[in-house]
Amino acid sequence: MARLHRSLYVQVLAAILLGVLFGIVSPERAAAMKPLGDGFIKLIKMLIGPIVFATITVGIARMGAMRDVGRIGIRTLIYFEVVSTLALVIGLVVVNVLQPGRGLHVAPGTAPPAAAAGAAPTAVEFLLNVIPTTMLDGFVRGDILQVLLVSLLFGIALLSQGDRASALVSWIDQLSHTLFAIVGIVMRLAPIGAFGAMAFTVGRYGVGSLLSLGKLMAGVYITCFLFILVVLGSILRLAGLRLFRFLRYIAEEILIVLGTSSSESALPRLMLKLEQLGCSKPVVGLVIPTGYSFNLDGTAIYMTMAAVFVAQVSGVNLTVKEQLSILAILLLTSKGAAGVTGSGFITLAATLAAVPSIPPAGLALLVGVDRFMSEVRAITNLIGNAVATVVIARWDGALDLAHARRVLAESEAVAGPVRLKPDTTGA
Repeated sequence: MARLHRSLYVQVLAAILLGVLFGIVSPERAAAMKPLGDGFIKLIKMLIGPIVFATITVGIARMGAMRDVGRIGIRTLIYFEVVSTLALVIGLVVVNVLQPGRGLHVAPGTAPPAAAAGAAPTAVEFLLNVIPTTMLDGFVRGDILQVLLVSLLFGIALLSQGDRASALVSWIDQLSHTLFAIVGIVMRLAPIGAFGAMAFTVGRYGVGSLLSLGKLMAGVYITCFLFILVVLGSILRLAGLRLFRFLRYIAEEILIVLGTSSSESALPRLMLKLEQLGCSKPVVGLVIPTGYSFNLDGTAIYMTMAAVFVAQVSGVNLTVKEQLSILAILLLTSKGAAGVTGSGFITLAATLAAVPSIPPAGLALLVGVDRFMSEVRAITNLIGNAVATVVIARWDGALDLAHARRVLAESEAVAGPVRLKPDTTGA
């Protein structure tokens, strides 16, 4: 209990409650707290370009390791892309049906560049605008599509050089870790940003604004649970195992993620558990670490729902073309939202920055509640990667199915935690 007040989760929760109360008691003064939320968002947006560049570049450059393992790597990438795309589409469908942002109208604030330019650009103009004038132009102007193009070209160039570029890839990877360390510092200011954003929201738009935010949160939770039960459950069933027994087997890892809001916190234990289940060590060693960058199902669901939610509260009616462009952008930017608390919000900001028709003002609404959706995202990511490992192992003939069924049956029969056996292989 003595350390409870040090928990960022508790601090954000307390800040949100104080913001709501302040908004109810003194709406005008609460509305003046807007700069606190805006300042926090500016700190986040400051990191978007470098993080997108570092994570996507390293991710593409290290695909060479997957190419080297041949068949398993190709099957893993195919599975990741299919399931991640399915998660993105499901999130997009649910948010369009549920429409959690309808009824809450946020002032658009500063007009986006596209609006200021007048007529919408043609397809040719759009494609030409994606190409930056210089390599650094996209970073300076905050144009994420241009940053994505530079990142893709840089990653492909490093990939083509193989081992000769390993030192530079390691340096960029270290830069990525440093940037996420900065994210950790910035996230310590999340309670202040959450207080300012929530006080402004309630003070300006009334208590009814909480209903829209609650509807979004409920939608994300329900969608993630249904994705686990229906989609992942069906995939695991095709692999010859039952979902509920499998979830019981990795229950401790799920609880670890629930407490830390980071799916990476359970990575070592999960890898050992899957090896003991009967998955071959090479498959586990390849699929799990790679999945933490390329197979973030929960994050994908949240991204599409949150992006469209911001458009809805801003009064922007996205066309089918614009929603498909969001999906295309998320297929890249969601690969940089791995495991670190706060990275999901940065990735969302990067996605919205690439869609000029969506004003940035609505993003402030998510500052207070983003933290409360991180647990379900992380748990969905964890389960998705565990299921992926089993499926790839079964697909490659590297899963002892009879042993796996026996282990799951035993774990269901034994009360209490599953005991981890030490790794005696020396690997």
